[in-house]
Amino acid sequence: MAMIRSAIFIVCVVLWTIPFSMLCMLTAVLPYRYRYAFTSIWNRVTIFAARWILGIRYEVRGMDNLPPKGSGAVVLSKHQSAWETIFLLYALGNPLCFVFKRELLWVPFFGWGLGLLRMVAIDRSSGVDAFEQTVTQARVRLSDGVWMIMFPEGTRIMPGASSKFKTGGARLATALEAPIIPIAHNAGECWPKKPWVKRAGKVTVSIGPMIHSKGREVIDVHNEMVTWIQTEMKRLPKAC
Repeated sequence: MAMIRSAIFIVCVVLWTIPFSMLCMLTAVLPYRYRYAFTSIWNRVTIFAARWILGIRYEVRGMDNLPPKGSGAVVLSKHQSAWETIFLLYALGNPLCFVFKRELLWVPFFGWGLGLLRMVAIDRSSGVDAFEQTVTQARVRLSDGVWMIMFPEGTRIMPGASSKFKTGGARLATALEAPIIPIAHNAGECWPKKPWVKRAGKVTVSIGPMIHSKGREVIDVHNEMVTWIQTEMKRLPKAC
């Protein structure tokens, strides 16, 4: 049954994505906030479909830990699946900005939608250091009230597997003197990296207290973030 539901879900998402991407192109003339709100409808519908087709429910804890909307912040999240990349884009109540390779903008439909959202696109062929590009663009985004989001593990990690958190997120937050919003979740138990079959269950998303970076050493900020996420992961209930 899980395999059948997963197949139906994939077909529905593909059929929904193509026409919606074309509609998104029509919003290019609108102000950024309106474009973001409209484009994020795709994320909301996809999470809704995951709930009713796949049986993937969710609970969010710690919303009161979020800073005021429009203030600068860097979101650093545990990375287990595609579910959180879809969900977090709208669920935190403030526009988010992802860091990605510029080549993704050339992907039909998906890349076109990204191009409307003022994400930080890194051009590795430009000769300019990738981190320097990120800081320069991120500073502008934060001044506009957009939160940066990064996954410090760098790739999706299977539930229960050990991983190494990279310091890039803490470096960025420290360079921008912005607070970190740490996030732990267990989405990978329902929406795994492999195989493609998804399982019904309840994802728990936990938002931790802000970690301040101003005037602190990068390694201290990094260690505090890693400690909180790893500790919180052990507290989360099983999703499936």
